[in-house]
Amino acid sequence: MNIARLRRLGRRLVELSKATDGETGKPMLTPGEEAVFEDVLRHPASSVGEIQARTGFAQSHVSASVARMRERGVLETGPDPADGRRTQVRVADVTMHALFRRATTPVDEVVRQAVPDPADAERAVALLKELEALLITDDSHGAG
Repeated sequence: MNIARLRRLGRRLVELSKATDGETGKPMLTPGEEAVFEDVLRHPASSVGEIQARTGFAQSHVSASVARMRERGVLETGPDPADGRRTQVRVADVTMHALFRRATTPVDEVVRQAVPDPADAERAVALLKELEALLITDDSHGAG
């Protein structure tokens, strides 16, 4: 396997993981929104400026992304209790519940749909579990 195939595999796995949520009719996050969302998820109660510094996006992009996701109920904003002039951004409770539901959804069925042969599908699930054990550690990127 080379890097190009690894990236293609990664994109396919992301497609499959998104298919498990059962909410394919809902609007998806843009790649920029997804990066902002992931930053807020990892750093709750951050200001737009802090999100901008970590993501490297222009502050206007972060502000617009936060506003769009707030309108859709994905994020919430509120005043900083320590400094009322500052606004904090956090993931909405309903979104956190949906994330937990998705995170605990087994992938077996979506793999069976992607790999029609039952034996190959079971092997793919077993290989994914093995890769998870090898690549997802407490100190790896994206642990969780």
